Amino acid sequence: MSQQLKSERLMNLVICLLVARGYVPKSRIRRIVGGYGGQTDEAFDRMFERDKEELREVGIPIETGSNDPFGEDEPGYRISRQEFELPEIRLEPDEAAVVGLAARMWQQSGLAEATSNAVAKLQAAGVSADTRALDVVEPRVGREEPAFWPLWEAVRDCRPVRFSYQKPSSASAERRHVQPWSVLSWHGRWYVLGFDVDRDDSRMFRLSRIVGDVEPAGPPGSYEMPPSDEVRAAAIGFSPPEPHDLPTATIRVRRGAGHTLRRHAVHVTPDDEPGWDVVTVTYSSLGRLAEEIAAHGVDAVAIEPEELRTRMVSWLSDVAGAAS
Repeated sequence: MSQQLKSERLMNLVICLLVARGYVPKSRIRRIVGGYGGQTDEAFDRMFERDKEELREVGIPIETGSNDPFGEDEPGYRISRQEFELPEIRLEPDEAAVVGLAARMWQQSGLAEATSNAVAKLQAAGVSADTRALDVVEPRVGREEPAFWPLWEAVRDCRPVRFSYQKPSSASAERRHVQPWSVLSWHGRWYVLGFDVDRDDSRMFRLSRIVGDVEPAGPPGSYEMPPSDEVRAAAIGFSPPEPHDLPTATIRVRRGAGHTLRRHAVHVTPDDEPGWDVVTVTYSSLGRLAEEIAAHGVDAVAIEPEELRTRMVSWLSDVAGAAS
């Protein structure tokens, strides 16, 4: 099964379980979620269990329960909005304007239309849906990855590409010709995995090191996508360093706030100033971490490293200048 079909199935499953107002039985999921049709009972059960585990592994909390208070109907599944979405962020009006402007400047949502279409299909199938829940699954990509969308489309279309790639150990960028297999995220960084035509072997490239544009190097359907288990094995073989090998940053976070920062923290200790904690987190991208800190408004302040503080000041100055 292609990565594109699997991604679409997982996205549809998330949408179904998130917008549903109650628990959705497995038999109904099988009928309304695209990608499960045409499977035998045994094949569907295996596929559904794998999908649930993959979503849980990336932090999506799938709950099991019943819509009947006595538990006499078929058990079902749902994604709790309270567990899945961020808590309310308290911002002053001028801060909200800055964050809103930054979101428009830095992020895009190429899958928003497809998501809305999927919800319409679920509603047509009789699932009572709360479309406000879609706000928490809107796909977003930071400005550090301009190569994301052309590579994602290349994976979808099995279309070879070429781009210039700047290795850390090289003084100049090298031209690479790649048949993309998957675009994936690892500890906050985006990568493309595929077959390097010039090296005649599989390779994985960090998107932030791609210089210039990603260009088509052939028509759609130019190559066959490897089986998903082979793609997964290749990705594991190229896995970047684990979080304990990554640098750390120190952030002051107001007590009762900064839940996303706390969730991935290495240490959390009380600050000398009442009402605040000192949170230590690992990071792979200073830009992405600065963006996450800024999203918490006055509830989070960067302390170390100094480069992070400098980047935060520069980022906020740029946004404030654009807003004025």
